[in-house]
Amino acid sequence: MRVLLTVVLALLMTVTVAPAQQGQHMTNDALKWVEPPTFPGAKLAIVQGDPGKEGPFVYRVKMPANYKIAPHYHKATENVTVLSGVFFIGMGEKFDQGSGKELPVGGFVSVPPTHRHFAWAGGQETVVQVHGVGPTDITFVNPADDPRKK
Repeated sequence: MRVLLTVVLALLMTVTVAPAQQGQHMTNDALKWVEPPTFPGAKLAIVQGDPGKEGPFVYRVKMPANYKIAPHYHKATENVTVLSGVFFIGMGEKFDQGSGKELPVGGFVSVPPTHRHFAWAGGQETVVQVHGVGPTDITFVNPADDPRKK
């Protein structure tokens, strides 16, 4: 019995420490920045995967100073890390800067699926990195706020 338990534990440890994708490296100068239809005026670069498909994804969003993202939600968990600048995030269906939380460089927030939230950049260019497991999407709370429909 002890041998069986040892074998099972060794197997579990091997599975949980194996990387999702081996050997992938990315430098900032290799990123391809585009203006996405969901964030006009901002830039987005895919680092890994495809947010619209099954599996892990990582992308970065570069926002100009004071850039605002209207209340929205996603069908997957969104994990956000601030890489540069200052990022603010608020929870709810209405954009209310008074209720937002400031996240400086290194700050992190995890937003559960379908949780309504909004965000904005501080007084300088801000870059955040978003990661999760797809597929995911973005749905604006107020359809009139969706720049894809304008």
